Amino acid sequence: MAIPNALLLAILGCICLCSSTVLSARKLGDAAMVERHEQWMVKYNRAYKDDTEKAQRFEVFKANIAFIESFNAGNHKFWLGVNQFTDLTNDEFRASKTNKGLKRSSSRAPTGFRYNNVSTDALPAAVDWRTKGVVVVGLFRPWLQPRGCEGGEMDDAFKFIIKNGGLTTEANYPYTAQDGQCKTSTTSNSVATIKGYEDVPANDESSLMKAVANQPVSVAVDGGDAIFQHYSGGVMTGSCGTDLDHGIVAIGYGMTSDGTKFWLLKNSWGTTWGESGYLRMEKDISDKGGMCGLAMQPSYPTE
Repeated sequence: MAIPNALLLAILGCICLCSSTVLSARKLGDAAMVERHEQWMVKYNRAYKDDTEKAQRFEVFKANIAFIESFNAGNHKFWLGVNQFTDLTNDEFRASKTNKGLKRSSSRAPTGFRYNNVSTDALPAAVDWRTKGVVVVGLFRPWLQPRGCEGGEMDDAFKFIIKNGGLTTEANYPYTAQDGQCKTSTTSNSVATIKGYEDVPANDESSLMKAVANQPVSVAVDGGDAIFQHYSGGVMTGSCGTDLDHGIVAIGYGMTSDGTKFWLLKNSWGTTWGESGYLRMEKDISDKGGMCGLAMQPSYPTE
């Protein structure tokens, strides 16, 4: 049966109206996202060399926002958020903020582990070294000193500190994120010294707990995925890689109100990342390597 012309025109008009509404919604959505990107650029003091780069970065920014919002719509104990890395692809983030050249020493535990005979039952239920005044938000690069931008290993950094007679401050010798000749005249102005270091037994969160109860401990993690890139708060749980590529500091542990045990860690990416520069990761998981491999290669300096 032929469709009357009047009905056909009405149908076509409805299709055109719906299509126009969808296009208008998309334009409005893009306009809102453009404004959001502009505000983000101001907040993080980001500038691009030309309109082409800006357009490319906008698309990356938009894709990351979609990923963040999709993740946060799920049922998780932690959440993601916009930060200084939101206009970077994950490959770019991984290349700029993780250490693909992390080296592992052939032998560990050069001087033993002093807390072997300590019972975990005797340890405090929660520890936060920030309350002791020994931890501040700042830069922590445990393997960049010995091998520059080609990566390294925390124990090698401790050896360098001992040989160098200590370390100077970040203010006195700022990090430049590029290889070059070490300024020995500057580094000799030491404000912190160590006499040795010890390795925590690998793949043993109980031993790591004993060490962290007594002092902050350097740990290596797999910190290159998109979850780590956009982490904003809560206790990180779930699956995580163990391809160690980033150094952070375990500065405590505790438990949330719902009974989730966690490690408290200090990162080096500034206060606009994570929980004001810190993060929490699930503690005592079934994988002996720990969340993101944090129990695989811990070590700490000694006086």
